[in-house]
Amino acid sequence: MSGSSPAARLQRLFEGQRLTPTQRRIAHSMVRRAADAPFLSSVELAELAGVSQPSVTRFAVALGFDGYPALRRHLREVTPEAAADGRGGEETFNEYQQAVRAEIENLRQLSELLADPAPVERAGRLLAESRPLLVLGLRAASSQARGFGYFAAKVHPDVRVLDEGGSMLHDRIDAARRAGASALMCFALPRHPREAVDALAYARERGLTVVTVADSAFAPVAAHSDLLIPAAVGTGLAFDTACAPMLLGRALLEAMCDGLPEAQARLEEFDARAAARGLFVE
Repeated sequence: MSGSSPAARLQRLFEGQRLTPTQRRIAHSMVRRAADAPFLSSVELAELAGVSQPSVTRFAVALGFDGYPALRRHLREVTPEAAADGRGGEETFNEYQQAVRAEIENLRQLSELLADPAPVERAGRLLAESRPLLVLGLRAASSQARGFGYFAAKVHPDVRVLDEGGSMLHDRIDAARRAGASALMCFALPRHPREAVDALAYARERGLTVVTVADSAFAPVAAHSDLLIPAAVGTGLAFDTACAPMLLGRALLEAMCDGLPEAQARLEEFDARAAARGLFVE
């Protein structure tokens, strides 16, 4: 990790970790004071982050260390210039830039994954064949589900978005299955709602094939997915960023269009109606 800024090294340490909101606050405080982080005591870091000292200890354990002293030793070892003069080097990127760079890395990993297009192509066929098509996304994933559903409805004859939980969720799955649905598209992002996991388990019990976009191949929904394609989320800010899952969703839409012979005609018909209505300001 030599040659990178102290903030970059810290960001990489935290990337991919499932941290609580309090632990994220500690992580953000360390990134902001990256040059000083290897030398802060647990009490000083707690005061800086506005949390309790035990929270700092739990934070270190969550990162895989025996305690905060072990974390601090690690930071000094990977920042030799800081250990030599008691301070870190000049930060090259601030926390917002680091978040963007982390998302760029997530997109690079997704690009490598898509070098084999077979899983996306298979998913596209499954989604195209389902009448109706269910699209599930709860809590943090609800915007992904709605966005996918909005565009899918332009080319697919019957798209039903499930973006709210509650006692009606299983009823809506039942109704879609009775109407002929064969597949469910799921977006699953952290923190994973138990209700989403239960809904997928129920959907498979009812005979639906589940296609899932999740932040990891080891996400809780994996056990209830027939085809899971991972796309990492960014964890550098207080709230996750989901550029890679969104782009993967668009790739699945493209693959679905390839499986719908009438897709192009539907798009052209929509464009004609939109023009006639003056729907968009050009």
